[in-house]
Amino acid sequence: MAGIGHNNGPSMEPGHAMRTFQWRKAQEALMPKALPLMVVKMRVQRAAELGMDYKTYASIRQYSGSDIVGLLFSSNALRIIGNGARMPEAEARTLAAVKSAKKLSLVHLPNRPEAVALMNPVLDATAAAPRFTDSWSQMRDRLEGFIRAQSLPGSQVVIIGDAPLEADWVAAARAAGYLPSARYFQHQAG
Repeated sequence: MAGIGHNNGPSMEPGHAMRTFQWRKAQEALMPKALPLMVVKMRVQRAAELGMDYKTYASIRQYSGSDIVGLLFSSNALRIIGNGARMPEAEARTLAAVKSAKKLSLVHLPNRPEAVALMNPVLDATAAAPRFTDSWSQMRDRLEGFIRAQSLPGSQVVIIGDAPLEADWVAAARAAGYLPSARYFQHQAG
C-alpha cells in the first residue's frame, strides 16, 4: 500500500512497461486537448487590445508563458525618420487603439528621445536606442534598464522593429518575442 505523498504511479513489479503506458494514457485523457471557449474568447479580445491578430498573440503567449504588458517599438518601426520626430498618422492611430499595455520606443539618431516623446504623446516612454557600435553587454544593459525603469518584466514585452539588428534586442532584453513592423502594422506590408 502506498504511503502519504505517493502519486499512485505505476509500481516497479513485472509488467512495469504496460502499467506505465496505461498510466500515461489515463493522464492524457484527463488533460483537455484544447483551451476552453471562454479562454479563447478572452485571448482573442486581448490580442485585439494589443493590436495583434490572434495567431501572433497566441504564439508569443505560448512561447513566453505569460501575457504581454508592453510593446517596445524601434523608431524605425514607427517610421520616425526626420519629419520633426513625428510618426505617421497611421502608426499613431494604431498605437492609440492599444489598451492595457505600455507603448515604448527606442529612438535612433539623429532623432532624440525627448523630441519623439513630445511629438508623439501616444507613447508612454522613450529612450535612446542601442548604437550599432555598442557591445552586447552595453546593448543588454541599455534595453534591460529601460524596460525595468518602466516597471515591466522583459519576458512580457514584445519588441517590434524594422532593421536586422533590432531583432537581436529580443535576446538582449530577454523579451517575449520579436515582430517585424510590417507584421504588426498591416498597412506597412503594402
